[in-house]
Amino acid sequence: VSLDHQQYLGDTLPEIAGEKAGIIKRGVTCVVGPQAPDGLAVIEARAARLGAPLLVHGQHWNAFEDRGRLIFQDDNGLLDLPLPNLPGPHQIENAGAAIMALRHLGVGDTEVAVTKADWPARMQRLRHGPLVDAAPGVELWLDGGHNPAGGVAIAATLARMSKRETHLICGMLNTKDIAGYLRPMAAQVDSLYAVSIPGEVNTLPAEVTRDAAVAAGMKAIVAPSVGGALAAITANSPHARVLICGSLYLAGSVLRENG
Repeated sequence: VSLDHQQYLGDTLPEIAGEKAGIIKRGVTCVVGPQAPDGLAVIEARAARLGAPLLVHGQHWNAFEDRGRLIFQDDNGLLDLPLPNLPGPHQIENAGAAIMALRHLGVGDTEVAVTKADWPARMQRLRHGPLVDAAPGVELWLDGGHNPAGGVAIAATLARMSKRETHLICGMLNTKDIAGYLRPMAAQVDSLYAVSIPGEVNTLPAEVTRDAAVAAGMKAIVAPSVGGALAAITANSPHARVLICGSLYLAGSVLRENG
């Protein structure tokens, strides 16, 4: 649980946790990933009212990386598994929650689940399509995260990647905390190309995204489109890493454009 969709869920972690805890059903076990204490307290209170057992990260299960492997532990023992197919250290915890659910249900092949999981627009490597063909030397990625926690996760993922000139192509909605999203990534990128999201009435103007990026400590310019930004990056840095990010709406537009 993190700050996101505050216009619908509330302005504090406990308020948001209360809304998201609405998924808990009477008498049904619920697996809980890492939480801030005030958010966890709300989840625990609702579960207690509904008689729903909880399996909480750090209490009933844990998942972490050790020597290039995913280690999962619960009361039934330890699993030594390959790292998740999905990139980023946060996916260790996500995989752990999924494994805990599978073990509780007594179903599934955990190794297959971890290594074959696919999540479009979550640090998705684009390997085929017109955008990739237009920038043959570029390492192209796509992510739809759009809140401060997403920015932290992207920054941590980029920090673990091999050293390479890295540029963002970013477009966001006007309902999002753009400063909170961009600030964690500033130290990991060489520049940001700001775009408006095509066909989206609630897009932030590219100029606003650019100004927010500059305020966060990034070198930033406005681009007419994702394709235009990619062309400019390729012309100057033909072997760069490029991450298109900031919105699931932008990600959807990119996936449609890229076939």
